[in-house]
Amino acid sequence: MKFVSKNLAETSKIAVDFIASLKPTKRACVVGLFGELGAGKTTFTKSAAEALGVEETVNSPTFVIERIFSVPSGAFKRFIHIDAYRLVHGQDLISLGWNEIVQDPENLIFIEWPEKVLDILPEDRIEVQFEHLNEKSRQITIQD
Repeated sequence: MKFVSKNLAETSKIAVDFIASLKPTKRACVVGLFGELGAGKTTFTKSAAEALGVEETVNSPTFVIERIFSVPSGAFKRFIHIDAYRLVHGQDLISLGWNEIVQDPENLIFIEWPEKVLDILPEDRIEVQFEHLNEKSRQITIQD
C-alpha cells in the first residue's frame, strides 16, 4: 500500500492506522523502517508508540541501539524500538537478546536502518519504505 504524507499529522495518521491493522502471530511482529535521514521513520515510530498507549518519550535510540517500552493494553505487551544505524550486521543484535525478543508474540519490534541487519531479520517481516518526494511530502509504502 502506498500513501503520500504532506505533513506530520498525515504521517501520524498513517502510523495509527498501520498499528490498528496489526495482528499478533506465533512470534514477534517485526517492522523494518527503510529510508534516508529525515524521511519520517522516527516520526512514524513515535506516532505508532502513541497509538499503542506508550506514554514515555520515544526518540531514536541511535546510541543505545534499543529501547523497550511497556504497552498498557492490547495484543502487544512490549514495543521495542531498535536503531541499527551503527550496527554492521545482524550478529550485533544477538547481545541485545534478539533471539529471545523475536520469538515472543507479545513483542512489536520496529527497526530503523534494517538494511544493516537484514541477515538476521525474519522473512515474514513487514517493510515500510519512506521516500522524500519533495521538501514537505513523503511517500510511505507498506509491504507485508
